[in-house]
Amino acid sequence: MVVDQLTSTEADRIFHALADATRRDILVQTGPGSEQSVSALARRYPISVTAVQKHVGVLQDAGLVTKARRGREQIVRIDTQALHTARLLLDQLEGLWRARMAQFGQVLGEQTKGDL
Repeated sequence: MVVDQLTSTEADRIFHALADATRRDILVQTGPGSEQSVSALARRYPISVTAVQKHVGVLQDAGLVTKARRGREQIVRIDTQALHTARLLLDQLEGLWRARMAQFGQVLGEQTKGDL
């Protein structure tokens, strides 16, 4: 599975990138079939073009978007495979915690039965 090949540093980059509301919105705006230029993205937010470029850079470092030059514009496009990887990682973590909670419930059930 791809998630098993993900290093801790790569997972940290992905979740750091997803931790910011502006960056999550940039992902929405650059979804499949909705690529945007950095300047078009910058018009959406009450921050500077430089700040948007930094947000895009964080997303790009995490592998969540790609950036390509088209003439004078830098075009940002989501990488849906990277988002799929993040989802798989979250699913894996959810499974781990569900299993732990089930074990916890079993232990509590056994202790309750022993008290009767």
